[in-house]
Amino acid sequence: MERAQSVSLDKIDYEAFTREIEALRRDAFQSLCHQDFLHLIKIERIGKLCTLLGFATAWMIPNPISALLIGQGILTRWLLMHHISHGGYDRVPGVPPRYTSQTFARGWRRFIDWFDWMLPDAWACEHNFLHHYHTGEDKDPDLAERHAELLRNFRCPRPLKYLVLFLTGITWKFSYYAPSTLNAFESHKSRSPHNRQVTPIWFSNIFDVRNWLVRKLWLSCYLPFFMLHFVVIPLLFLPLGKTAVLFVLINRVLAEFITNFHTYMIIGPNHTGSDLFRFDHHYKNKQEFYVNQVLGSVNYKTGNDWIDYPQMWLNYQIEHHLIPNLPMTKYQEIQPKVQALCSKYHLPYLQESVFKRFRKFLHVCVGDSTMVRVPSEIDRVQTPVKDVPT
Repeated sequence: MERAQSVSLDKIDYEAFTREIEALRRDAFQSLCHQDFLHLIKIERIGKLCTLLGFATAWMIPNPISALLIGQGILTRWLLMHHISHGGYDRVPGVPPRYTSQTFARGWRRFIDWFDWMLPDAWACEHNFLHHYHTGEDKDPDLAERHAELLRNFRCPRPLKYLVLFLTGITWKFSYYAPSTLNAFESHKSRSPHNRQVTPIWFSNIFDVRNWLVRKLWLSCYLPFFMLHFVVIPLLFLPLGKTAVLFVLINRVLAEFITNFHTYMIIGPNHTGSDLFRFDHHYKNKQEFYVNQVLGSVNYKTGNDWIDYPQMWLNYQIEHHLIPNLPMTKYQEIQPKVQALCSKYHLPYLQESVFKRFRKFLHVCVGDSTMVRVPSEIDRVQTPVKDVPT
C-alpha cells in the first residue's frame, strides 16, 4: 500500500502530463520507418523456427524441449496478433496489407495468422476496446481481482487456493479466455436492438447446447482448434509410425499447458497487485484517461529483444496503455521518456520483475492483499471524453 499513500491524485498536473504524452505520441508516429516492420518479421521468423524445431523433434520422444519450442511458437502468434490488431503497424511505411489490423487474422486468415482457442474478432473487442478503455474499472473484462472474488472469500487452506490458480493457469486460454472474450463480444453487440439476447457462458452452463452462445463456443472455438492441433497435426506424423503420432500428441498437449501458464504468468500481473489502482468510476476526460493508465498498469524489466520477446512486449504495459497502436520497437524507444515524464509529474511508474509481479498477482487472487480503490466522488473538469485517443 506504500504506492497509494505516496500518490495524491488531486495534486497531479493532469493537463501538463497529457500535453507531453501527446507530444511524445506525435514524435513516435513521425519516426515510424520500414525498420519497424523488419523487426516484426524477425520476431515472426523466430517464432516459426521454434515451431519447426519443436515439431521436427516432437515425434522422437515426449520431452520438455520440443514442448517449449512449440509453445513459444504459439506464443509468438499471439504476440503478433496483439500488436497488429491494435493497429501498431498500420502506419508503418511499406507494410504489406496482411500485417495491418484490417487484414491480419480477419475472416479466413484466422486459420493462417492466429488460430487459437478464441475468435480474433471477439478477442479484439474484449481486449482492444473493453479492456483498454475501461482499465481497472468494473467494466474491465480482465479485472482479475473481481474474477477471483469467490476464491478470495472462500475459506479453505492456502495450498488449495494456489492449486486452483495453477490449474487455471495451465488451462486458462480455453477454460477462461475463450468463453470470456465471446461473452464480451456478443454482449457488446447485443446493445443493438436487432441482435439476439445473450445468456453469458459460465462454468455451470458450458455444456448447455440449448444456449446459442455455448453452441458457437464449441463449433467456432473449441472443436476447430482441438481437431487441428490435437488430431490433424499428430496424424501428419503417421508415416513415421503410430508411436510417433502418440509422441507428437503428448508433446503438443504439454506445449498447450506450458504456453497457457506462460501467458497467464505475464498477462495476469500487468494490472493486478496491492500497489495498483481500481477505479469506481469511468474517466471523464482524456487527461484522467492517461493518468489512470499509469496508475492501473505495471511494467516488467525491459531492455532488448531477448528480454522483451519471452514477455511478449507486455513488459512495456504502461507505454502500451498510453499509446496502444505503436510497433514493438517504439515501446523500447519511448520507455525511458515515459518513465521520466512520470517522475516529472509525480506519477508512480511501477516496474519490477515478472516474478515479483506474479507473486503479487497471486496474493490478490487468494485474498492476502487488495488493490487500491479510487472512489467515484473524485471529480475533474478538463477535456470531453470524445477526445480520448483511439
